[in-house]
Amino acid sequence: MLLLTLLVVVVLLGGAVAWARPLLLTGTGYAAHNACAVQLVAGRDADAPAADLPPNPLVPVMSTSVDASNGTATAGVFGLFGQTAHFIEGLGCTLASDTPDLPTPPAVTAAVDGEWPGGDQVAPPPADVDVALLDEAIDAAFAEDDPEGRSVGTRAVVVVHDGRIVAERYADGFDADTRQLGWSMAKSVTNAMVGRLVAEGQLEVSEDHLREDWTDGRGDITLDDLLRMSSGLEWDEAYSLGSVITEMLYLREDMGGFAASQPLVHEPGSHQQYSSGTTNIVCDLLQDRTGMGVELAHELVFQPLGMGSAVLEPDAEGGLVCSSYLWATPRDWARFGLWFARGGEWDGAQLLPADWVEYSSRTEPREGEQEGHAAHWWANRLPDGSLQLPDLPEDTFWASGHDGQKVYVVPSADLVVVRMGFTPEIPGAELGLDQLVASALRAVGKDS
Repeated sequence: MLLLTLLVVVVLLGGAVAWARPLLLTGTGYAAHNACAVQLVAGRDADAPAADLPPNPLVPVMSTSVDASNGTATAGVFGLFGQTAHFIEGLGCTLASDTPDLPTPPAVTAAVDGEWPGGDQVAPPPADVDVALLDEAIDAAFAEDDPEGRSVGTRAVVVVHDGRIVAERYADGFDADTRQLGWSMAKSVTNAMVGRLVAEGQLEVSEDHLREDWTDGRGDITLDDLLRMSSGLEWDEAYSLGSVITEMLYLREDMGGFAASQPLVHEPGSHQQYSSGTTNIVCDLLQDRTGMGVELAHELVFQPLGMGSAVLEPDAEGGLVCSSYLWATPRDWARFGLWFARGGEWDGAQLLPADWVEYSSRTEPREGEQEGHAAHWWANRLPDGSLQLPDLPEDTFWASGHDGQKVYVVPSADLVVVRMGFTPEIPGAELGLDQLVASALRAVGKDS
């Protein structure tokens, strides 16, 4: 009887471990990658990684350590289910069992202040800018808590008008040189890489049969379908332990391949389903089509714009994690936004197709979710002509990332507003950042 009881206990424990293992590996994967990147990419102090972990039940029982001497960060639960992130100069941090054998991308020549279109970015703002109004708006963005007592967590605001910074502020522990994670704002950079290759004649958004392994109905998926999140592939973007998105980010070494293996559940082009996996499929396509590896974003975006701080992290197979893992200073994020505010022209060269910004920020009617998503950007003007944000001009569009990362672009006002922070408690729609942009418009005399 005792032997039978022990056998039952062993079976139950084995089942519990099998059930819990993916959840535990997801949690430790997040913690290891976060610790590695926050310290070794962003250069923040040893206490910072713990501050950047969203609330979850594993935090009290999880241990994390960073060894800067060999560029690793490890997280585990009671010494088990550990995951390790490896730091590679120029590539940031990658989860893998062993150090990935990846080449170092070429260094980006950082643009100096005076190379911003319009002159010196750190000069005092022009006399016609209402500095007091800007300060008041930024004060509100940096409020410690919202009216419900939830932490706002703003870490940076940068306002660019007429090609120069007219206001910026940073939270304690952050400054103009601190790289910050854009999360899904990287998707809009992916859009820009596609645009560069379309301009060069290497791609067309109408292309289908994009992968050799898509021999079924997935072969009908076009690049436009991918950019508009209407591929028809099954996906769930819920950021919870054990979900498909967290499995991709923290359990899979080939993220794009994992996303591409999902079954087709809707006719391509018919149903919009927001999917980080879709973006990694796009970047796999770009790397395959160009023959570029980890240097793809450096060659197509970072170097042309002088985004010297930008780091786009790869997975263990060398596929760029274009959905989520782009680090850059808020000024470099603003530089990227300014490029789109000016129609894809930079330093006198038209780097994107002349109609690319219009294409990228045009919403189209589709069933499904995420109304307002265009082509890897979010747009104010909806297909029926109504506005998501009525206080902002209809040509406003923005890059958006987890925890309240935003790059707002208002071409008609030559205005870019960047907000970065750590805001896990407040849904993005409740942050009220549209009022920050509306105040910036009034301050520069471009009220909508």
